[in-house]
Order: sequence, then structure tokens, then C-alpha cells
Amino acid sequence: MTTSADTSAPASPAALTTVAMVTLGCARNEVDSEELAGRLEAGGFRLVDDASEAETVVVNTCGFVEAAKKDSVDTLLEASDLKAEGTTKAVVAVGCLAERYGKDLAESLPEADAVLGFDDYPDIAGRLRSILAGEQHHPHTPLDRRRLLPISPTERGASAEAVVVPGHTIAAPDLPLEGTPAAGPRAVRRRLDGGPMAPLKLASGCDRRCAFCAIPSFRGSFVSRRPSDVLGEARWLGEQGVKELFLVSENSTSYGKDLGDLRLLETMLPELAAVDGVERVRVSYLQPAETRPGLVTAIAATPGVAPYFDLSFQHASHAVLRRMRRFGDPESFLALLEQVRAQAPLAGVRSNVIVGFPGETEEDVEILCDFLEAARLDAVGVFGYSDEDGTEAASYDGKLDEEEIRERTERVTRLAEELTAQRAEERFGERLEVLVESVRDGEAEGRAAHQGPEVDGSTTVVDLPYGVRVGDLLTAVVTASDGVDLVASAAAPTNE
Repeated sequence: MTTSADTSAPASPAALTTVAMVTLGCARNEVDSEELAGRLEAGGFRLVDDASEAETVVVNTCGFVEAAKKDSVDTLLEASDLKAEGTTKAVVAVGCLAERYGKDLAESLPEADAVLGFDDYPDIAGRLRSILAGEQHHPHTPLDRRRLLPISPTERGASAEAVVVPGHTIAAPDLPLEGTPAAGPRAVRRRLDGGPMAPLKLASGCDRRCAFCAIPSFRGSFVSRRPSDVLGEARWLGEQGVKELFLVSENSTSYGKDLGDLRLLETMLPELAAVDGVERVRVSYLQPAETRPGLVTAIAATPGVAPYFDLSFQHASHAVLRRMRRFGDPESFLALLEQVRAQAPLAGVRSNVIVGFPGETEEDVEILCDFLEAARLDAVGVFGYSDEDGTEAASYDGKLDEEEIRERTERVTRLAEELTAQRAEERFGERLEVLVESVRDGEAEGRAAHQGPEVDGSTTVVDLPYGVRVGDLLTAVVTASDGVDLVASAAAPTNE
């Protein structure tokens, strides 16, 4: 088991307890892991890349869907097997699965030495030291976070001092990072992945009550980070060599509403794009019903902001969407896409859809398929419905049997793959700006503006000019495709 941590160490590494972070799930979890890593390093731990070399392995779990839960449990068991080799002494579960199931997870998975909830994060170093000392940690009994005070994405009111470690800087929660203006309290962060893209958290939690989704129950209500904190962290990331900022939250269209200004994202995007060293800013997870014209324009037309629209449609049938406690229909969704493409004809658009929701009919599936054909999306994630603990939909009647859900999911998936492959072919001859993420054997692999991290395919650039490096923004012309992945030939930038 290997993690993507930087192995640089502070002075006298032999005197420090070693820890490895293993991150599962979404980009929001990646930010959480980097904040935990920052706290641990500031608390005297040494981050190592290889879990087999760590005294403590911290697994940041995902609790979103059944497959992710299983992957989290399997990873915890795999980490626990390392204890037989002698170096690893403790395995600790954190993250959404740990928060969501707490005591039940600890009882069903005795191989893990502790299950920590979000409330343990501010003193994570102290928690790990007590676990290594043999103290018994009592896991929390999960509570509905919507009934508690919201979890802020920054820890306000902390009083620790900043810690400077040779090679990089760690800031305490109430101090700005070195090289940024005094922007008020913010979270500790230590980069674990040295790549040219970094997620940047806009907010935490969600106020929507989609019938199929349990996230608000364990992530809490929606809380925006202050713009000064977001910008301060963006400047720090730029100083670390980050070229693309990937703005993440459970619902980016809601950013600023709890701060009294729903247009904060529109006004902040130009400032983020102007950060020294940053070449591209990308926004994730937009709710279609909340995607207002001003936000469309800000994403489509702001220099340095990728014309990329991650629109969470989930379905197209009005009847199904209403049962999901969502809004929309094919007409309104297609009108939104028309608005996007009128301002940015080459914009990238991705979405996820759920097939087999309780009460879904064959006619509803046909409505969804017709919408996908008309929408011309660049990437589509298709998920078969399954009950999630504690959600409204789990109590619905009209459940489809597993075989029917599987058949419908496979049918929609085949259609989505065919349509997105056609969309990729439509980009032949298009001039792209590709952010290089790896260079090997005379070829570079990276992502164009329409390709989000990990889920939207990539672009392989051939005929490279001399000296191309990771982090370069390379101009290239599309010559071929394989599904959603593109092949492009490097081209000299024009003066257009």
C-alpha cells in the first residue's frame, strides 16, 4: 500500500513518530487529508509515503455509496495486515465512513485501532499519540449533523503557534500561511501530492435535502469559507507550484449565501485567476436549478477560469426529479446548456445520473436517454440506485428489483459511453491548452480545460517540443480519440 505523500522530513526524523495518510473518495477528502497532515506534522509527526514504513496509518474513508464503503473497509483491513510486519502499530479510520457510522464501525471492524470523527480533527496529533500509547479511544455515536452546530471548513479561535519545518511551512489555524496577507483564521494544510493541480475547498456541508443523499446528515449544513481565507490559501498553493486550482464543495452554487452575498463566487473567480503562478481555475459541482446567468458568464468568460460546467442533473424526468426532492426537466436543462454554449461554444460539461430510482418507469428512462442524446455532454457518470441508510428514499415504495436496476444502468451506461465518445470526436482539430501532469517516452499526458481531474478523461500530447515539463500549459491540436480520452499534437501558440 502506497500513499501520495511528499517524503521530505524535518530535522532529526528518527525522533519523530511516522504516519502515512491514505485517502479515498472525492477531492474534498483530499483537502481534509492535507489539513490532517498539516496538523500532524505541526504536532511532531513525520509524514511518510509508504504505509508499510509508518507506525500509524490514517485511512481517510469515503461513506458515499456501497462500493466506496466496501473499498474503505478493504483498505482498513489491508492496512491492518501491516501490523504483522512489525513497523505499523496502529491503524486509524477517519473521514466520512468513520463519521457516519462511528461506534458501529468500530465494533464491526476491530482490526482498526480507532475510529475518529470530525470533532477529533483539531487535536488529531494528540489523538494519535494517545492511541499509540495504548489508551482506548471511545468512538462517537453518530448524530445527524444537521441538528448540530455546522462544521466550519476553517477552525476558528485556535491558539497554536505557527510551525516552520525545513522545506515547507505549516501554519496554525489562527495564522495565515507564510507569504500570504493576514487573512484571518484558516486551516492547517500540508500538500501530499506534488502535482500541478490542487483542490481548494470553498465550503463544507449541504443545505439541500435530496431524497437519495445522506451527505448532509454527516457533513452538516452548508458553511462557506470566507473569501479572504480562500484567496489566502490560493496564494499559498500558487507559491507551492500549483498551476490549477480545483474549487470543491458539496454545492458550489450556494457559495456565499450564508455570508449574505450569493454572488461571491462570481466576484472571487477573477481574483483567484489572477493569483501569481496559477494558470487555471476550475469550479466543481454546480446545482442546475441554482446556476444563475451571472455565474454562467463568470465561468464561461473570465480569463484564466476553465469553461467547465460540472452540472449535477441526476436525472431528466420531471417526475423522478420531484421524487428525488430536486428540480428540473429536459427543457430547463437544455436551456441551461444552450446558455452555456452561447457564451463558450467549446465548454466542457459533465454530469452524473442515477438510474433505477424508486418509482422510475420505462418512460422515465426514455426521457433520460433522449435528454442525454440532446445534451452532448463530455462526460457522464451513471449510477444504479441503492438505498442509503437514513435517507428519505430508503423508505419509498415503488422499489425496483436489483436485476431491473442493473439492466437499466447498463443500458444508460452504454448510451452514455457512445455519446461521450462521439462528443470527443467532435473535438478533432480543436486547439487545446493541456496542463501537463506527466511526461514519459516522448509523450505528455494531462488535461484540457474541458477535462476535470480523474473522472473526465485525459489528453495525450505527442510531437513534444524540447523541454516540456510537468506543470507546463501546452498548446496542442486534437488528432484522435479513444472514448473520452484525446490524442493531440503539440502546436506552437498563436497570437490570436
